[in-house]
Amino acid sequence: MPEGDPRVFFAAERTLLAWVRTGLGLVGMGFVVARFGLFVRIVRPDAAHHEHPWTGGIGIALALLGAVASLSATWQHHQFCRTLPPADLPRTYRLTPGLLLGFGVAVAGLVLAAVLVG
Repeated sequence: MPEGDPRVFFAAERTLLAWVRTGLGLVGMGFVVARFGLFVRIVRPDAAHHEHPWTGGIGIALALLGAVASLSATWQHHQFCRTLPPADLPRTYRLTPGLLLGFGVAVAGLVLAAVLVG
């Protein structure tokens, strides 16, 4: 590989974004699972509805799992980028937006889990 190859950095950036997307999907699925009974009641108010007490716990667990996935991937990406030589980092590219996105998804997952608990 040539000296100062930015493909290493961009591969790490794609990996971070894939993990953030996975975390966001888990957080969203946690919300859907936790609130699916409410959706069914709105769509079919005339039907008999059975309560499923386990859906809240599974939804909260999925939201927390998404938050942990996003948080750990963002932290690992940050640590990896600190080890790259300056020649591997693009000159005008900023690391901050990707890190903010990852940490933002993690915070959103934690907030959603707290809302679902309450």
